[in-house]
Amino acid sequence: MSRTNPCPPVPEEVRRAASLLERRWTVSILWASYGGAVRFNELRQAVGEIPPATLAQRLVDLERAGLLRREVVDARPPRVEYRVTEAGMALKRVVDALAAWARA
Repeated sequence: MSRTNPCPPVPEEVRRAASLLERRWTVSILWASYGGAVRFNELRQAVGEIPPATLAQRLVDLERAGLLRREVVDARPPRVEYRVTEAGMALKRVVDALAAWARA
């Protein structure tokens, strides 16, 4: 007869983080953003076959989560750039660890 230990409940903060990071393309968008300010089409090229509507939604999700900041650049024509926030940079070690794990 085997005895197992019951699993503790998943903390709310882990569920919230997982909910955001489990969405398809989110980690890839973060990784592509770590090089500096990027525009929508640059992200689209870097990430790959992501549908534009999905990319737009993920950018909104990341902005709402405080991981990316959307900036309208006053230029002719005006353009929008996305920059990683301090909170987003705090996840860089996690994203780098995922990349290292995937390479191994």
